[in-house]
Amino acid sequence: MAIKHWPEAERPRERLLGRGAAALSDAELLAIFLRVGVAGSTAVDLARTLLAHFGSLNRLFAASRAEFSAIPGMGDAKYAQLQAVLEMAKRALREELAAGDALASPRAVRDWLRLRLAALPHEVFMVLLLDAQNRLVAAEELFRGTLTQTSVHPREVVKLALARNAAAVILAHNHPSGVAEPSRADEALTQALKQALALVDIRLLDHFIVAGSAEPLSFAEKGLI
Repeated sequence: MAIKHWPEAERPRERLLGRGAAALSDAELLAIFLRVGVAGSTAVDLARTLLAHFGSLNRLFAASRAEFSAIPGMGDAKYAQLQAVLEMAKRALREELAAGDALASPRAVRDWLRLRLAALPHEVFMVLLLDAQNRLVAAEELFRGTLTQTSVHPREVVKLALARNAAAVILAHNHPSGVAEPSRADEALTQALKQALALVDIRLLDHFIVAGSAEPLSFAEKGLI
């Protein structure tokens, strides 16, 4: 049965307008984005198929053009729409971080990092550069691969921070394994970077580990900085 023939209280769009987006399931939100289904399947059915195939929203968002278009009913147009939505979300969160105190917006920091890093299949190390008011100046990816004190050299982080005239930095990297707990190498690297930055009066505010759909882990909240 087509969604337009469902009881009004069960239709995703009407539920969103009446109760807000947070009240909808992942499949219902995705169905609103898809708008229409395919022969024999509603948009909700198609949304459930996509989620079952990729396993999660994060993995769906990270799907390549070829992987996405391989699903019946999907194609370049829908892939382009999805990428546009994701990029708008990233830019909106970045604007929030650039406009206000990043420490006063921990949710925006976490959400932005999850959109950037959560679904990547490889490990990435990033530096968020902040001004004296803790507003985001720039975010730079410095390294891809397993993190060690030799692969991410403190000198490079300090050099970047000085070049951007940063007063403080937030570090972030992802764990493609999906486990957010810091390794001994993560802790050792963080302390080495903190000490190196302190020599040039730049504060290390936090270090986040992003792992899949889990809440990004904060070194500061864990007492590791």
